[in-house]
Amino acid sequence: MTGHGHSHGHGHGHRHSGGVRGAIREIFAPHSHDSADSVDDALEASEIGIRAVKISLVVLGVTALAQVIVVGLSGSVALAADTVHNFSDALTAVPLWIAFALGRRAATRRFTYGYGRAEDLAGLFVVVMIALSAVVAGVEATRRLLDPVPIDHLGWVALAGVIGFAGNEWVALYRIRVGRRIGSAALVADGLHARTDGFTSLAVVLGAGGVAVGLPLADPVVGLVITAAILLVLRTAARDVFRRLMDGVDPELVDAAERALAAEPGVVEVRSVKMRWIGHHLHADAELDVDPSTSLRDAHRVAHTAEHALTHAVPKLNTALIHAYPAHDAEQVGQTA
Repeated sequence: MTGHGHSHGHGHGHRHSGGVRGAIREIFAPHSHDSADSVDDALEASEIGIRAVKISLVVLGVTALAQVIVVGLSGSVALAADTVHNFSDALTAVPLWIAFALGRRAATRRFTYGYGRAEDLAGLFVVVMIALSAVVAGVEATRRLLDPVPIDHLGWVALAGVIGFAGNEWVALYRIRVGRRIGSAALVADGLHARTDGFTSLAVVLGAGGVAVGLPLADPVVGLVITAAILLVLRTAARDVFRRLMDGVDPELVDAAERALAAEPGVVEVRSVKMRWIGHHLHADAELDVDPSTSLRDAHRVAHTAEHALTHAVPKLNTALIHAYPAHDAEQVGQTA
């Protein structure tokens, strides 16, 4: 039996559905990019993730500062509350920043797989914050529907909403794109969280527009619609993050791994392939049957070349442990059973 692991960098392309329908689908339920483009290694991916968090925090800070200026000019208490909300939500990126930094640390004898799981825990925190956003938006919309509140400074309110939506949506697109690139479900979830904040700001704009044309209930009605949109975003983020926590991978990745291993010279059969995400990179364990007459040296060579092929066939696969067994062992096990 042989087993060993190596790290490799590799890249692959991924095609997207186009058109308006595809764009709308990407907003509410972005496609899982378990097989998206890869970066050279996990360390570089962590550096990219930290840079994405830093840049997006700066953009959100500028957005909130612009809203503060609008609040100062308009004197709107409601806008002040929304601005404070945006500031607090921007800080949810801090746990993700910490997680990326932890992920760069070397494995220890206690944490033998490293600290990549910290990223998934940060993603869970983001999911909770999205859920809270949905609750707050729903409660506020319902309250205003039952007890309408007049909206003053409509022009300023709309301006602040436009600023909030533009800033948050830019950050959402940026985080989601980078998260997919490096394979980080947590960063994608944080991008979706920024999108929920953008939806909230969009509700402010649409509500102000409705009130301006004589529809006082437009504000709470739009708020309920936005709440439903946030719940759709929550479903996508929760699904991706919980799959990572439960070691879920795209079955297509397992199929690709099995095909790559089975095609290697010397491999009689692929017994099993197991894969898991550790932060934003994949680890695989595979068992192969080789000809029983194969020498130990050749069996080791088969396992080594199979592992090399595997890390190039599966995106973001950084480590693989390959075991090679004499093919007749499988038959003996079956006969014994």
